[in-house]
Amino acid sequence: MTTDAAITVEGLRQRYGDVQAVDGVSFEVSHGEFYGILGPNGAGKTTTLEIVEGLRRPDEGRATLLGKPSWPRDKKLLARIGVQLQASSFFERLTAREQIHTFAELYGISRKRADAMLERVGLTDKADVRQDKLSGGQEQRLSIACALVHDPELVFLDEPTTGLDPQARRNLWDLLRGIQAEGRTVVLTTHYMDEAETLCDRVAVMDHGRILRVGPPAELIGELGAASLEDVFLQLTGREYRE
Repeated sequence: MTTDAAITVEGLRQRYGDVQAVDGVSFEVSHGEFYGILGPNGAGKTTTLEIVEGLRRPDEGRATLLGKPSWPRDKKLLARIGVQLQASSFFERLTAREQIHTFAELYGISRKRADAMLERVGLTDKADVRQDKLSGGQEQRLSIACALVHDPELVFLDEPTTGLDPQARRNLWDLLRGIQAEGRTVVLTTHYMDEAETLCDRVAVMDHGRILRVGPPAELIGELGAASLEDVFLQLTGREYRE
């Protein structure tokens, strides 16, 4: 593995009782890359991401972000990464504007910058609406705005489009493409094949806690003579993919 990668992950393992949730995961992500971790529910994607982000200590292995270990947590490093969790965490009974202003204050960021980020994700007209009154797509955009308000170099997104209708998903894809176009490194977990093909420069196919194959979606399909990523998964695992 190279030393100048934005993210380097080596030999991660995490067990919960009898379940080996993460089983020897290693990969690296280049600066400016949109990297996807693709797998069905229960594949170990979220646990892997939580370890890489520094939210969880692994049983074995290590993750390095921007040349620094993700564990133990480093406040200086945390200021350089943005995290959008699978379950959005907001402060209760606050409007969209109040939510992002609160996140901005935690990082010492101006309200002007926070308002600009709200506009960036298309929520200026919903600024005075309470977060719990937003639609699913609007809430996800607010969550991403809060993760970006401090202008992080690395962005982690854990299944950001789960539960959204097709149009809301495509709108969010446009936003995510724009995030990478600004020069950020993005790591996305998803169980949607079309999402991985549309957004990711490279994708790691994951199942039962292991990464089975890594590469650009089109190359993975071509190398295995597959018709689609679903077919890639079938060839690697011997079973059909279930989102």
